Amino acid sequence: MSNYTKVNFLDIENSAQSDDIDMRFARKYLDSRDLGVTLTRYKANYQAKMAHSHKVQEEAYVVIKGNGSVLLDDEVVEIKHWDVIRVAPEVIRAFKAGPDGLQIIAIGGPKPKDGDGVRHDLSWPNKK
Repeated sequence: MSNYTKVNFLDIENSAQSDDIDMRFARKYLDSRDLGVTLTRYKANYQAKMAHSHKVQEEAYVVIKGNGSVLLDDEVVEIKHWDVIRVAPEVIRAFKAGPDGLQIIAIGGPKPKDGDGVRHDLSWPNKK
């Protein structure tokens, strides 16, 4: 393993299963033992249909473009350009893009060999 690795997110294949999302996972391309780094780009007004949490992996999300909101368990938190939000592993999370779309970089810690993500059904609270 080298002392450093460089990769361009746009050289990594889009792993999303939706035309509304572009998701590029860099962990394996960086040959990283401890860090996962992902670029996710949501089209305007996209609203996640599924949520996820982790067993052990803490994550931080950096909004690099646009705005929107993130559902954290039962709380909706508004997010905007350059916000950074840290999320504990067990917190269920999902994203919603604003009218200009939303682009985030997620940074995660070490991932267990057999994976760590847990999928959850999602119900966005009604705005009052």
